[in-house]
Amino acid sequence: MTSDRPGRKGRARVSCALLLCGLVLPILAAASAAPPLSAQEIPAELTLEDALRIARQNNPTYLAAANDIEAANWNVRAAYGGWVPSASASSGFSWQGSGEQRFGSLTLGQLGFTNQPSYYFSNYGIGASMSLSGSTLLAPGQAKARRTATEADIRGAEAVLELGVTQAYLTVLLNAENLLLSERELDRAQFNLRLAEGQLEVGSATRLDVTQAEVALGRAQVSLLQAETGLHTAKIRLTQNIGLDPRPDYDATTTFTLETPTWTEAELYDLAIDQNPALAALRAFEAEADYGVRMARSAYFPSLSFNASLWNGFTRQASNSDFLVESARRSAVGQVQQCEALNELFVRLADPLPRADCSRFNLTPEAEQRIIDENNAFPFDFQGSPPTFGLTFSIPIFQGFSRQRDVEVARVQREDMRYQVREQELRLSGDIAAGLAAVRTAYEGARIEERNQEAAEEQLRLASEQYRLGLVSFLQLVEAETVKAQADRELLSAIFTYHDNLASLEATIGAPLRTR
Repeated sequence: MTSDRPGRKGRARVSCALLLCGLVLPILAAASAAPPLSAQEIPAELTLEDALRIARQNNPTYLAAANDIEAANWNVRAAYGGWVPSASASSGFSWQGSGEQRFGSLTLGQLGFTNQPSYYFSNYGIGASMSLSGSTLLAPGQAKARRTATEADIRGAEAVLELGVTQAYLTVLLNAENLLLSERELDRAQFNLRLAEGQLEVGSATRLDVTQAEVALGRAQVSLLQAETGLHTAKIRLTQNIGLDPRPDYDATTTFTLETPTWTEAELYDLAIDQNPALAALRAFEAEADYGVRMARSAYFPSLSFNASLWNGFTRQASNSDFLVESARRSAVGQVQQCEALNELFVRLADPLPRADCSRFNLTPEAEQRIIDENNAFPFDFQGSPPTFGLTFSIPIFQGFSRQRDVEVARVQREDMRYQVREQELRLSGDIAAGLAAVRTAYEGARIEERNQEAAEEQLRLASEQYRLGLVSFLQLVEAETVKAQADRELLSAIFTYHDNLASLEATIGAPLRTR
């Protein structure tokens, strides 16, 4: 009797290596995960492009949306993975206690096997399997459509981010300009106070004029404080939109100019049809729903499955080798007795046959030692099993009405997505018409406010000259200054309303319109 123990040990080493790989590789993959992106510093002179670039790297809401593309890419890879066989490796250990075991209606004791010891078992297996169906073949297309929808959602999140950052940046610029106006108004109020005091000294003004100048100065100081606070708050809000800790120690340097809105609704709508991220996402979901209908219909088609058990092995070791030796001895005694009975029968024949050598069935000490050595197999001295292969071709005949129900549900979902696409197209048309009208109105309003500001500035110049000549009262000078201050702020508001409406229109379309 020969032993294949060296081959078994080789297979044992292979199975142990596969088991260790299965345990270690996931840990290494987790350890090699990329660290989170570090925050970027805000430069002292911050342009809008810098703000948008830093926001794309740090804004948590946008990063959470952009992170979904990794899962979408792996969904596509996994869908293609369904086209290739899957492999698995397994290994296990078990223990069986001593005692009577039942085989059907009999026990081992009734079969002559008593005093059963406990046993140790181990095994390993390496196999492969594969299943192909209509759903498996269509899964990559559906996963790609879902990835396209994810990419569109990311572009939508980026458009929302750009709109928020742009509006926050415009708010900083608005408050910076408002601060400059407040500083000029404060300088003018201080000059008027000195002028009123000089006029009082020469007798061409009254004490009331000086008091009114002091009140105007106080109001200008309050206005300056409010403007400083507004700018400070606007800078903090901008850094929050960017995704960094609040800080106000920087200057917004990008300038915006009024541009005549020469676009038409038709060309903006055509641009939005190609660029709007929400519409692109809905179209991708519609394509995914179309794959869902095809996959539901594929349930009527045949399917093919394959499985193979390539390498298998097992061990079985009794806790007490004496039981195995004693069983072998009883078996040997039985064989000797049977041999002697046959010899006795052979000699009684009319034509006697030669007697057989019954001593060859006796259990030798070497055979007993071999039984003891072979029992020492647990846990890695495996006994190999033959490989097995299987191929199954399945044709569905009748499965109730579940397949038709799935087809109808998928078809309804596809129709719903088509209606949503049409709804989004109608919404885009209305939003573009309203947004373009708002931009045009804001542009014309800003031009009118420019003329109003020029007229108010001329009025203030004339009032200042007439007051120095004593032709008008100080109250009339203050009224001219109030008109000028209001005209400055109305012009500033109109300009930034135009840019704010333009930023909203860009977000609706999904593409830039202004010259940056």
